[in-house]
Amino acid sequence: MISEKLGLSNQETKLSMAYIYVAFIALLVGGLMGLLQTLVRSGTFTLPWGIDYYQVLTVHGVILGLVLTTFFIIGFQYALINKTIGLTVKQRKISWVGFWIMLVGTVMASITILLGKASVLYTFYAPLKAHPAFYIGLALVIIGSWFACFANFRQMFLWRKNHKHEKSPLLAFMVVINMLLWFIATLGVASTVLIQFIPWSLGYADTINILVSRTLFWYFGHPLVYFWLLPAYMAWYAIIPKIIGGKIFSDSLARLAFVLFLMFSIPVGFHHQLTEPGIDPMWKFIQVVLTFMVIIPSLLTAFSMFAMFEITGRKKGFQGIFGWVKHLPWKDVRFFAPMVGMLAFIPAGTGGIINASHQLNAVVHNTIWVTGHFHLTVATTVILTFFGISYWLIPALTGRKLTADINKLGLIQTIIWTIGMTIMSGSMHIAGLFGAPRRSAYSTYGGTEQASELIGYQYSQAIGGSILFIGIILMVYIFIKLAFFAPKGIEEFPIAEEEPDAEPTPNFLENWKLWIGLTIALILFAYTIPFIEIIQHSPPGSPPFGWPIGNN
Repeated sequence: MISEKLGLSNQETKLSMAYIYVAFIALLVGGLMGLLQTLVRSGTFTLPWGIDYYQVLTVHGVILGLVLTTFFIIGFQYALINKTIGLTVKQRKISWVGFWIMLVGTVMASITILLGKASVLYTFYAPLKAHPAFYIGLALVIIGSWFACFANFRQMFLWRKNHKHEKSPLLAFMVVINMLLWFIATLGVASTVLIQFIPWSLGYADTINILVSRTLFWYFGHPLVYFWLLPAYMAWYAIIPKIIGGKIFSDSLARLAFVLFLMFSIPVGFHHQLTEPGIDPMWKFIQVVLTFMVIIPSLLTAFSMFAMFEITGRKKGFQGIFGWVKHLPWKDVRFFAPMVGMLAFIPAGTGGIINASHQLNAVVHNTIWVTGHFHLTVATTVILTFFGISYWLIPALTGRKLTADINKLGLIQTIIWTIGMTIMSGSMHIAGLFGAPRRSAYSTYGGTEQASELIGYQYSQAIGGSILFIGIILMVYIFIKLAFFAPKGIEEFPIAEEEPDAEPTPNFLENWKLWIGLTIALILFAYTIPFIEIIQHSPPGSPPFGWPIGNN
């Protein structure tokens, strides 16, 4: 088969594609819900058939924020593992078990939301209560993803056992770091779902400790952002250089950046809880400081990428301060889409610094500014990079070609997405500065003057959301073409090489015991004492609000 010429068997490609099929179905469903949200918020549209706004909002957040991202990332990372260090038959079987567990959990949670029994939003904050099937479904998604973690960990262990004193392939190293981050982070949300939410929703507990549940959620919630972002970084560091005809700038720098993300992206959840009582301000300050440590690997990445762009351009003979920009393949969607996402990360990262700053957070907390920031980071930087990956990954997995026509459609899709997101996210940021709340449907707030000033920005959000949905339809069409109808052929699986005269990568960067140990130590330092204090000094638990109707 064509795919086997690339070093990937049919069994390996089917595994990755199974995850990616689910991801693109989620993109279509979640995108439609997002469009409906923006229309409702404009005050010009009413949902039919008694559908509730918060029902739609929950579908949008869960399906796009959790299902689309997790399934695409795992599918992409399986392809990287198969391409670099291989996946044994045993690990592949384990991976399929994980896929079906995740799929069953996704269907359970989705049906529960669609039936109106889990309108608890993406964060499912207590004391809002959903049907038990929602929480059980979420638990299955997490447990299923752990099968992917263990398969990747085991495969790296086997590779290192058989290749002693050899440096592991960079992309395989990155995949293991990201799955370590995911596994450690999901221990928090799994704990609150299994120990608190499921017994509470089944009626075995009358109340729930809200501060404990939120602390455990945000222990998971912020590293989740880096779980989304690191696969984009994998493409930037090790795939984009190949596409533009360059080399990896520094293998050592890339590994160091990923190690720093592992260490500093988890013990930072309190910066999402800066306005909550019950947490000692000192510990909030400490976690804000740790949050700012994550800026370092982001800046290392920015330096590495633009250094690689300039070095590659100058090797091709382009002179002048910015002459190297001309060599970049702007008409190649495999580069163009991730590059736009990369540029979007400049304002997105700046917004993240604002959100994590104690004083500035007080201005924007719980406003739609935060939603605008979220859409710049995940729905622009991450998703556009995922789209850029799809243009070569899907044909490489299906034995088809990225044709000139599909490439042109991809360029148009990227432009449409960028225009729509600029309008929608920009208006969210501005409205947030004026105090517009997030998580709220259209409201005139009793005819107040301040609320009336926000309506124009909500119209802009609806316009931007409508343009984005056109981009979603076009991307789904492109996906179908690439997966089923593009001409048969061999598409490049672009993995860049190091510069031939690069300095050797230090062995300590692959000292897994050291980095995992330091990560655990930081987590224990940041959470042990404040968590004990939270349990000791918690107020009485809250009764539920939500499903079933009798508990409202």
